[in-house]
Amino acid sequence: MAKVTCVLYDDPVDGYPQAYAREGLPKIDQYPGGQKLPTPKAIDFTPGALLGSVSGGLGLRAFLESNGHEFVVTSDKDGPNSRFERELVDAEIVISQPFWPAYLTAERIAKASKLKLAITAGVGSDHVDLQAAIDRGITVTEVTYSNSISVSEHAVMMILGLVRNYISSYQWVIKGGWNIADCVSRPYDVEGMHVGTVAAGRIGTAILRRLKPFDVHLHYFDRQRLPEAVEKELGVLWRPTVEDMVKVCDVVTINAPLHPQTENLFDDALLSKMKRGAYIVNTARGKICDRDAIARALESGQLAGYAGDVWFPQPAPNDHPWRSMPHHGMTPHVSGSSLSAQARYAAGTREILECWFEGRPIRDEYLIVDGGKLAGTGARSYSAGNATGGSEGAARFKAKG
Repeated sequence: MAKVTCVLYDDPVDGYPQAYAREGLPKIDQYPGGQKLPTPKAIDFTPGALLGSVSGGLGLRAFLESNGHEFVVTSDKDGPNSRFERELVDAEIVISQPFWPAYLTAERIAKASKLKLAITAGVGSDHVDLQAAIDRGITVTEVTYSNSISVSEHAVMMILGLVRNYISSYQWVIKGGWNIADCVSRPYDVEGMHVGTVAAGRIGTAILRRLKPFDVHLHYFDRQRLPEAVEKELGVLWRPTVEDMVKVCDVVTINAPLHPQTENLFDDALLSKMKRGAYIVNTARGKICDRDAIARALESGQLAGYAGDVWFPQPAPNDHPWRSMPHHGMTPHVSGSSLSAQARYAAGTREILECWFEGRPIRDEYLIVDGGKLAGTGARSYSAGNATGGSEGAARFKAKG
């Protein structure tokens, strides 16, 4: 029997929900492009419930404990005295989410002598030192596509929120004002703007599809070009380098995975090549952007706005400059954890566990590292290496409250 250690975000401050805003979820039969939804043999939760916090437990407790496995769930994940650090020592399986990541650094992996499987309940496994996992023969998986559309919707919302100056206008209402001039001194129409995505995978392409009806000019950079038919359908232009794309765009949306080749990609040098007054929306990973370079660009006016829900580390310390820089639209990392997405990534996590315990192959699209090498989606989307450096800073959030 296995010990499964699961790190999830805290329950709501007002307590676990007794009722929800809506009953049930809209039904979808498959992901765009035909990939099947998660297919566990059964689920022990109601779709539409809060599953991603500690009390929700991803709906796994009954399944795991009825089969004799030990299931430990905690939100205490950062620092050498955290519960995660203590429970990791004899855990065979670790489950974590990108939104409240349990950073599996090389140091932690070295302490976890029994660790065999790391599951990301969601998409994005950069909180795992992939090189260390490769070296130790640990299998790393994620529930590919489970929240990709959720993230794409959030990105489009943020693009519109920045360009139309929504947040500032909303704040005048909260203050009891009716300050029309203050509200309309910064908004523009999205129509006619040039919008580009860094990476055009599932999320990037979904954003392009959702923006096309706004009559914008679409661009993308990716190491692999989209099929010609898709480029024509969307009217999107491929740019051979990131630099070539950002210099023509009014809005840039970042949708690439974090790995050593994308870490701090948006630094002072790249930001200086953008149009003055451009906007960036980052729902990929915070570490793709140089933290201080973004703040400087907003202060100088090189950027007109920056929005996203990804930070580094996570949770962000209270003195993180993205909390206080001007003209930002930051949220906690929530884009991929809608109630709709939670149902899918919880079901996908159970599917992975069922395969693991029964000795059945895990779906190729769920694999990141397997057999001592990048595999499946990992081989197509990541590079070997480590992007967890500096993650110990997340402990400062807990320390400062």
